[in-house]
Amino acid sequence: MSSKGTQFKTGLLHPRHWPIWLAFGLWRAVTALPYPLLLLLGKGIGLFIHRFPSRRKTIAKRNIELCFPDQSSDQNKAMLRVNFINMGIALMEVGIAWWWSKKRFAKLLQFEGLENLSAIKDRGVMLLGIHYTTLEIGTAGISSVFPMDGMYRAHGNPVYDFLQARGRLNQGLGDGMVFERRDVRGTMKALKNGRSLWYGPDQDYGLGQGLFVPFFGMQAATVYATARFAQKTGAAVVPFSHVRLPGTKGYKITVYPALEDFPVGDDVVDTSRINQLVEKMVLLQPEQYLWVHRRFKNRPEGEADLYNLPDRKKRRRKAI
Repeated sequence: MSSKGTQFKTGLLHPRHWPIWLAFGLWRAVTALPYPLLLLLGKGIGLFIHRFPSRRKTIAKRNIELCFPDQSSDQNKAMLRVNFINMGIALMEVGIAWWWSKKRFAKLLQFEGLENLSAIKDRGVMLLGIHYTTLEIGTAGISSVFPMDGMYRAHGNPVYDFLQARGRLNQGLGDGMVFERRDVRGTMKALKNGRSLWYGPDQDYGLGQGLFVPFFGMQAATVYATARFAQKTGAAVVPFSHVRLPGTKGYKITVYPALEDFPVGDDVVDTSRINQLVEKMVLLQPEQYLWVHRRFKNRPEGEADLYNLPDRKKRRRKAI
């Protein structure tokens, strides 16, 4: 069983798509290198990107300042530098997760708490993850030992969409599905049918389906869908983390016990509990978290914007 995103269409071979096929081909060739070399190459890419001013660098710097107010300026700078190293390595890890053989990939993984998945029977499972830089490794790793569906964000390029969807099924057991993140109906149906699904509630998607609750002491717009999905489908909510270990030791994937007494039916209480869990997982390896997203993009009424970024449309008009 697979989603529409994994179905090959002959239109993907149109000459206008050849450049991206070439880019992905080169990427795949590079990620066939030995793991220590990939770490070294990723580190170099991360340090190179860190050298230059960028919108993402500004966002990450501000997020670190907001979430770790007790750190000194030098500590924040050091954390930002290591974070960019981790993002460079993440480029290599995407290739590892998508294209390495199952046997080769398995040698990098250490698991803890898998019995917490075995304890859940006859119900769907929401595997509650967060946006670490090791996201692709974590989802591929857990799906290599536990049948799990995936999610992806639709991209403007259909070839990228196809390769991303196929890549996220690579380490699975053969019958997985991938859902576009806005496909609420499809994900709800899957959970009701007892399937397992990765779900990341740690980004700012606005207040259409969210509310303000604390995150590292800041009010952050947070989706309440975790609790709503669990209530409507009867699915268990099982947190799991995935961190890169020192040197070339690989990765540790930890599965925690399913949440008890969740949801309670109060959106503020339930969503606050999820953010507290996210905080704990971030603090396992804060330098490995994906700080480049505007986690505090939306603000309560009367609060000023926290990022002060130049408007992209104005910049494009100026360039023209």
